[in-house]
Amino acid sequence: MVAETFDERVTGIAALEHPISRRVYREVLEAGEVSRDDVAGAVGLARSVAAFHLDKLESAGLLASRFERVSGRTGPGAGRPAKLYRRADAEIALSLPPRSYDLAGAMLADAVSRAGADGTPVAEALSEAARGRGEQVAQEATAASLMTLLREHGFEPRADGSSIALVNCPFHALAAEHTALVCGMNLDFLTGVISGLGAHANLTARLAPSPGHCCVRIERT
Repeated sequence: MVAETFDERVTGIAALEHPISRRVYREVLEAGEVSRDDVAGAVGLARSVAAFHLDKLESAGLLASRFERVSGRTGPGAGRPAKLYRRADAEIALSLPPRSYDLAGAMLADAVSRAGADGTPVAEALSEAARGRGEQVAQEATAASLMTLLREHGFEPRADGSSIALVNCPFHALAAEHTALVCGMNLDFLTGVISGLGAHANLTARLAPSPGHCCVRIERT
């Protein structure tokens, strides 16, 4: 699972800043799939204006498109295929400070599924799921540095002498209610990230709770 960058999430949401873009987007959601002419008629816009906003939303990752003849005719004289727009499959979420509850949910779901399938204790299954997900994240990130990965997943890393302090917890609300469970999951996830990168044998993730920080700190061994 590759996290979208902060800039990509901001771009996606900012595409809805203009009121006409929001009206166009809502029309696509309500209709399911529409052409430029459909949107222009429904929203009361010139076709060129509808096309501009539709293409802007597509470029921002909010819409997807395909081409199809809608006249019902084929062959010469059937006309050009129309560009049809629909909501994109990608999810865009932005929170400040960064949160990654979808990642936590994926790790917890993996653990529960395994525990139910083979009777593995939930705590053990969660530890393995979190480490595995961390390794996967690292291996899918082509040439990314550890600091980049930590930043992309919302940890807000800061170099602090020979260690790395994590200023933000991306699982904050969960950690506040289920501290031991979530902090252990977090530790295993970051251990997996370090292992998956394969170039940081001298670094270790350790539990080191402190006010205003993530419960995990990365230190040199």
